[in-house]
Amino acid sequence: MTSLIIEQFICRSDNFGVILHDPMTGETASIDAPDGERIASRLNSGNWSLTHLLITHHHPDHVEGIPALAESGSVDVIGPAAEADKINGLTRTVGDGDSFDFAGRTVKVISTPGHTAGHICFYIPDEQLLFAADTLFALGCGRLFEGTPEDMLTSLRKLGNLPDETRVYCGHEYTKANAAFAVTVDPENSTLADRAKEIDELREKGLATLPTTIGFEKRTNPFMRAHDPGIRRTLGLEDATDLEVFTALRAAKDRF
Repeated sequence: MTSLIIEQFICRSDNFGVILHDPMTGETASIDAPDGERIASRLNSGNWSLTHLLITHHHPDHVEGIPALAESGSVDVIGPAAEADKINGLTRTVGDGDSFDFAGRTVKVISTPGHTAGHICFYIPDEQLLFAADTLFALGCGRLFEGTPEDMLTSLRKLGNLPDETRVYCGHEYTKANAAFAVTVDPENSTLADRAKEIDELREKGLATLPTTIGFEKRTNPFMRAHDPGIRRTLGLEDATDLEVFTALRAAKDRF
């Protein structure tokens, strides 16, 4: 089995477009549809035909390109069953624990409510790939538009249980802003400090900060480390529950 070709590029202002292509079968997937014209251009440059659209949640900046990309009628548009009434053009709906085939690989569906009530992530174990959209960001997590802090904490723990080597692609280039916040609540973390410097250098050169890995996020992302004594000391929440710490972190980030 050949490795998947992965193309990551900016759409709109800070959305990531991600295209997966299997050279052997020709099957090609787009993770979400933030900008149909931009994604179609990248497909054309590779002379690839889209076969799958994997939709994570209903927000406009993730679905607006569906009509343009699926106009041929031959694209399998797969999205969350819990948000099917909010997403036009789905050909198949999936939920937590479901799986389907893409280019001879099993794609597993993980329900991750929090950012939206029905948000899902797509995980390809054979490739150690996770497409986390707006649940998990590098050094951050999604804002809670429809879910609760408990929802999001539970979702992040699900993702944290994946193998540390899992490469994570996210929905937005938010890493520099996330790093600026993270170092304020985790000032003793030298790995985070080094990562923040690297992020500044990457962004100065116009380069992407993703993908990241599950293992690296568990060492540097404050939203995955509510148990950490240093973060708790900084917040003055040494005796709090993980949920209370996470809730305080999310509120602090929203004010940052």
